[in-house]
Amino acid sequence: MEIVKTRDGTAVMLSLNGWLDTLSAPEFEAALKALDADVTDLVLDFEGLGYISSSGLRQIVLAQRMMSVRGSLTIIGVSEEIADVLRMAGLSERLNIIS
Repeated sequence: MEIVKTRDGTAVMLSLNGWLDTLSAPEFEAALKALDADVTDLVLDFEGLGYISSSGLRQIVLAQRMMSVRGSLTIIGVSEEIADVLRMAGLSERLNIIS
């Protein structure tokens, strides 16, 4: 998986390309932990995300918890397949998703 980070003031966008699965979840977790403490708005761009596993879902939940203390989390570019997974996992109601 490739993660591209873009920063604009206190807002950060992480664009994910590839699969967010057991192998790549630690890389995504490291990218989240590496965010500066002053980041108040996190946008996850899923346009290039082709697959998400339960390990990836866990990281999304952790990102949501982290950002609920700091500010906001928004997910954009969600394909119908990924939206279905988020819905089945019960996350679509908890997350701010803009398709």
